[in-house]
Amino acid sequence: MVGLPARGKTYISQKVCRYLTWLGIKTKVFNVGNYRRKLHGASLPHTFFDPHNPVGEQHRKEAAAAALEDMLGWFDKEQGIVALYDATNSTYQRRKWLHDELTKQDILVLFIESICQDESLILANIKDVKLSSPDYVNMDPNAAAVDFRARIDHYQELYQTITEEDFTYIKLINVGSQVIINMIQGYLESRIIYYLMNLHIAPRKIYFSRHGESMYNVNGKIGGDSELSPRGSLYATKLPALIRENLGDQGLTVWTSTMKRTIQTGELLPYPKLTWKALDELDAGEKYPEDFANRDEDKFNYRYRGGESYRDVVLRLEPVIMALERHENILIIGHQAILRCIYAYFMNYNHEDLPYINIPLHTVIELTPKAYGCEEKRFKVDIDAVDTHRPKPPKVVHPTPSAAQSTAGKANDGLTLKLPVGASGEIVKDAMSPILPISPKLHPRNAAVKDGGRPGTIIKKPPPPTNPNAAPIQPPKTEETEMAALDLGDAAVTDQK
Repeated sequence: MVGLPARGKTYISQKVCRYLTWLGIKTKVFNVGNYRRKLHGASLPHTFFDPHNPVGEQHRKEAAAAALEDMLGWFDKEQGIVALYDATNSTYQRRKWLHDELTKQDILVLFIESICQDESLILANIKDVKLSSPDYVNMDPNAAAVDFRARIDHYQELYQTITEEDFTYIKLINVGSQVIINMIQGYLESRIIYYLMNLHIAPRKIYFSRHGESMYNVNGKIGGDSELSPRGSLYATKLPALIRENLGDQGLTVWTSTMKRTIQTGELLPYPKLTWKALDELDAGEKYPEDFANRDEDKFNYRYRGGESYRDVVLRLEPVIMALERHENILIIGHQAILRCIYAYFMNYNHEDLPYINIPLHTVIELTPKAYGCEEKRFKVDIDAVDTHRPKPPKVVHPTPSAAQSTAGKANDGLTLKLPVGASGEIVKDAMSPILPISPKLHPRNAAVKDGGRPGTIIKKPPPPTNPNAAPIQPPKTEETEMAALDLGDAAVTDQK
């Protein structure tokens, strides 16, 4: 990250981390401020950040080096894929140090700079994030604001915006109203850029509600395109007042699936509405009584025969997430599995727990995105409904057959001991495959790859051109290296230096 304090760097870092983790890419944020507090304490005065304070400068360098050391260790020991180094990195010298140290380890570096001249957004960020940080615990808010303003002035004194032509970077100017990109290369960098171009840091609220209780809910059925039950219809009449009470006169857009029960639930809401096919419920295909037991082996990756898995649903919801990040206040009226996936994105749930998130009927969930996560409130409407939630069962460990048992099994009419398999589906999972529309064949650092991802010779990136005005040298196109073209939108501005 690159940018002055209160420009949304931590917010952006956390958002990118949650997005990539949601897609199955192992990602972690390393916040240099946390290392500084750990090494030298919190509640430091603004003079600590004065560039003319040699002791403060040395201590800040120590924190930066400690964060970098831990980050390199995480790549090596835990086979991480993407690390976000959250700091100001506000000078050429600091960025060159980072770039040199990382490229020595064969780590690709992408700088993300957030530039904001909108005083209202800066002030909102100071109040929302900085005054609640450990640096200002038990401090008068007005005094804290004055101190933090002084800290920003210290950084401003030496701040150098990124212009290094041989670095890969993206500049987000005034919350993405202008975007400048330079030397972007590779699939994953392109996905991150695409995500960042849809991101904004303006305050907003996101509401989730399942459809009102349906007749299929009452009868214990899943799937289908059922009408609302009488109690579900009553919930639809109560929903507008509940939203208005908590949102006031702010604008709101309502998204529903194409299913009758979500459309009927939102009919009385006096807001613009949009119907998404991508918000339709998980397709359960054909039904067999063995499904519940077999799904619990790995519910996230279990795919119904002729249907979908939660992994498939996450994939088709990615365009919805991009649209969500572009908009302000949104109400999604959806289905249990769909809302679990979207809720898990905002609340940073892992794939193992995602399919068991409790999203009850006749309840509105309000999420307010913050720098380090989301603030959540739930509003239960006093209308009874069936409970469709199945809690996560205890983990069942199946015994591994011994060699003698396997031999005996083969001798006994060809019978062998084996793990359960789905009656109407299968567990579809590749441990090294993240969830992306076109697999980027990602591998941990130092994992050599060739032949579409199998161990072998490391594929090196092409060297930069010696002439800065020349077109970059492209590697030969193969099935593995060719990347699908991405629509980066009208906001993309290529730096033509």
